[in-house]
Amino acid sequence: MFILSKILSAITQPLFWLALWWGGALLLMTFWATWRRAAVRMLWAGLAVLGLLGFEALPHALLRPLENQYPVPSLEVIRRHAGVIVLGGATQHPGIYQAHGQVPLGEAAERMSTPVGWLRQYPQLHLVFSGGEGRLLATGVTEAVLAQQFYAQQGVEPSRLSFEGGSRNTRENARQVAALLGERCRQPWLLVTSAWHMPRSVPEFEAVGCQITPYPVDFRTGQTTPWTEYSLARSVMLWQVALHEWLGLAVYRLTHSGST
Repeated sequence: MFILSKILSAITQPLFWLALWWGGALLLMTFWATWRRAAVRMLWAGLAVLGLLGFEALPHALLRPLENQYPVPSLEVIRRHAGVIVLGGATQHPGIYQAHGQVPLGEAAERMSTPVGWLRQYPQLHLVFSGGEGRLLATGVTEAVLAQQFYAQQGVEPSRLSFEGGSRNTRENARQVAALLGERCRQPWLLVTSAWHMPRSVPEFEAVGCQITPYPVDFRTGQTTPWTEYSLARSVMLWQVALHEWLGLAVYRLTHSGST
């Protein structure tokens, strides 16, 4: 499953497919002169697709149904839970930490930062962080290590924190947390992850018997997106997130149904 998730990360990148498309066109132009006109058309078509990828309204339309599947609970709900389960995915490459001693947070920083205020306000809450090293080439520094440093810097009491650093994907997150908590997983827990990642996360934690309340963060979309919003770099990243989640959701459902 881990290797499959890494493959999904590659094939859900739009530029990966555009590179293959343009590469095919260049091969036609180089080795088959009779296909030169078709190859030129392929190059122009690829350029047109590249231009369309920059309209953020398109990937937002794919992300919005994922993000709106679970509402954000009211703050009154938080006090009724035993603690918070935070999924990794908020930190950048650990090489930054190794070089400079600072925890590098990415776009999904809300996953880690949002529960800090809850821990200060509600002394009964316990936080469980789940995140290993989801890279094919390991660096030796897990997300759990970075999270431990982050929460120490925020002044959170270590006795209120638990860390799981062996998981590499969402399914392993759920299984490792369930093993760590044991029977306590049947108590009410808040599950914190990105809103677009929540539809894939909730079924995995429910499948291992954890009682969770989704608390989505790190939203990428609003109610609407005007067509004037155009950024090729940002939009390509949104396309990858959207395609990865939809394809990953389908694969996870198929593999889970096959294992029950």
